[in-house]
Amino acid sequence: MSEFEIRELQERIDAGILLAQRRLIERTRRENGDLVVVRDGKVVRLTPDQLREQ
Repeated sequence: MSEFEIRELQERIDAGILLAQRRLIERTRRENGDLVVVRDGKVVRLTPDQLREQ
């Protein structure tokens, strides 16, 4: 693979990850659930109200 192809593939992977994150947040909001994430090395539970602020 050329350097250009690698860069292009990485951009597509990054876009896919961002899309998956957005879909997860939207699904969690719709289902009125909590989302557990790691912030500053600590496990944090986000409520639906906190997700709306994101």
